[in-house]
Amino acid sequence: MKHTLRYDQLSCRLQVEGLPDVSASQAADAIGIITTWTLEWAGRPQLEGRKEHLVALMEVVLPYARYLVSGVARRFGTDDQPVEIGPAVEGSGHRLLLRSSQSDTPPLQIGLDDAELADLVRVLDQVRLDSRLQLPFELPADRPLKAREVLKGTPLTQRLAAPVGGAVLVALAASLSLLVPQPSGRRRSRQPPPSPPCPNPTQRALDVRPALSTLTPWQLPPGRNIAFVWPAWVPPSGWWCAVIRKCAA
Repeated sequence: MKHTLRYDQLSCRLQVEGLPDVSASQAADAIGIITTWTLEWAGRPQLEGRKEHLVALMEVVLPYARYLVSGVARRFGTDDQPVEIGPAVEGSGHRLLLRSSQSDTPPLQIGLDDAELADLVRVLDQVRLDSRLQLPFELPADRPLKAREVLKGTPLTQRLAAPVGGAVLVALAASLSLLVPQPSGRRRSRQPPPSPPCPNPTQRALDVRPALSTLTPWQLPPGRNIAFVWPAWVPPSGWWCAVIRKCAA
């Protein structure tokens, strides 16, 4: 028994007719074999064809709409395929080209606006996702867009805005840094802090703790006075000091 499935939108209507595939044990209300389909548009000629024509229409329209959502408008379909779609040559809109399998029939060109293209995509999605159509459509898998395809659809001014702006900011920062005056004058040398006084100032002792273990009395150069230096132990603090005493020559 033949079944008819209808998919309606505001500007178009898609009707699919077919039979269940008894060899695959399908249900009585399912369609496993498409006998014919028709696509009606308001103010445009009616389209009809077989399953391969419907698959060819879905193979070009669905990826074309997906690329448009990403901001990339490119043509889908070749000269040897029955369906081709792409941006309109003049003005806004989209151009749908249908080629007949009969050699004496010229190609049919249909102009679509954004709303009509959206309605066509909706009805094709409904056909693709309908569980009552139990037959494989063998559509190509959706893949993410390549980087070069996204860059190709981006205007040149928008692509160059970020690198040119960064280079200008770097040059401006470098030029401003050259205008900052450098500090003048020599740095003042820091004087070492004075050594702490000897715990017993009456003996005029100097703190020489690091080398007192090897210190021995010695005589200063000849002069009027003679000084002797030797280690001494300061009881209160336990420090070693060098005691200097002067005697008459």
